[in-house]
Amino acid sequence: MNQAMQQLARFIAQTRFSDLPASLVERAQRHILDTFGAALAGSDSPITQAVRQTVIAEGGTSQAVVWGSALQTSPRNAAWLNGIAAHMYELDDTGGCDHSGAVVLPAVLAALPLCDGPVSGQHLISAVVLGYDVGRRVLEACGGYAPHNEAGWHSTATCGVFGAAAAVAALLRLSEQQIVQALGIAASFSSGVWGFIHDGSQSKKLHAGRAAEGGLLAAMLAANGITGASQTFEDVWGGFLKTFAPLTSQPAALTAGLGEVWKLNRCSIKPYASCRGTHSAIDAIGLLMDEQHCSADQIAGIHVWLNPFLLEMCGNTDRQSLAAAQMSLPYALAARVVFGHAGLDAYDADRRASAAISAMLPRITVHIDPEQSSNDEPIVELETISGQRWRRQVTVPLGSPQNPLSDDALVAKFNRLAARVMAAEQCDLLRECCLGLAGIADISMLVRLLQK
Repeated sequence: MNQAMQQLARFIAQTRFSDLPASLVERAQRHILDTFGAALAGSDSPITQAVRQTVIAEGGTSQAVVWGSALQTSPRNAAWLNGIAAHMYELDDTGGCDHSGAVVLPAVLAALPLCDGPVSGQHLISAVVLGYDVGRRVLEACGGYAPHNEAGWHSTATCGVFGAAAAVAALLRLSEQQIVQALGIAASFSSGVWGFIHDGSQSKKLHAGRAAEGGLLAAMLAANGITGASQTFEDVWGGFLKTFAPLTSQPAALTAGLGEVWKLNRCSIKPYASCRGTHSAIDAIGLLMDEQHCSADQIAGIHVWLNPFLLEMCGNTDRQSLAAAQMSLPYALAARVVFGHAGLDAYDADRRASAAISAMLPRITVHIDPEQSSNDEPIVELETISGQRWRRQVTVPLGSPQNPLSDDALVAKFNRLAARVMAAEQCDLLRECCLGLAGIADISMLVRLLQK
């Protein structure tokens, strides 16, 4: 049996809340709150509702809640639906598998009906932290975000399924050997490619939900005696790393610093409703405009120098669909200039089609900077109609662990998103539950607060 797999399984089986640093617990509560806000906002989106109708039409058991609604469905379908909602508007956290919150939290909450007796906030936090940890470790074992995604794989889906399986396994307190099987089964459920980037299709929105559902199912099957490949991370034909990362794999990353380096600590909370790859540029243009007291009508042009990978991922100017616009760096900059922000409202259909955006987009030009690596942030140059030019590169964007959202900004984001589907009083109660989750003996009230 693969030694790394056994180590991961033992780590998942043995880790308890008391092993988690206090700062990590606080961070976990912030990310749980943030994920719920993103998911509630996405719960009434057309895409989520369309998938929901497909799922509900199947019938079946009704045990797990569908967030932002009065509906209940099977645990698998709840994980699927809530994962889609959480990733719907690109407002979920990033830096894990990549979008760990939208994968791990829907999976672990959907598994609550499978638990024997009440679940405490501490137990939920432990499971969530482990899910973030394992999902990120698998991505790093693939060589990291850039190599894995450059190869065409969408890591939220391909690596996120392991995080979801780990989180559910921890919640259900599966044995070490059952967890080995769950991770092996999860490898067979891994999928998700970047094909959506070329036509602004909606399939990206489905990936987090699919990974959540796949991880949940993997743990459920393992709990019932189904076996998975025990050599998932070995250098063998058909192994996960040999298949998904044949040229870039770093298998030692699976267990490096296990229990000491917590991967949740590297995750970001997003202030903008767009791909994380656009955020540094949004910050940069905002700072330039503020520093130079420059308004939109004074801008002659904006030039952006970026690495080839980011250009391929976010260099388009397509704004016909929400999905396309959210992956467009030029649109994100135009929105920040024209509307003063790149929040969710800036991506409404009428905003995307506005004359002001149509006038600004041609003034934005992107260039390849061959000296930049795949992890470098863009350089933004602002040119005024009077011929002045200023440049800025923001290496640590807002929302990163080194440049975090303030508590007030986090709460404001949550309130703004959750208020789209629930009353202010319910928002307040849910927020208090999340930020005090470690002190709650039974999270059933939290679950009720997620429904209308």
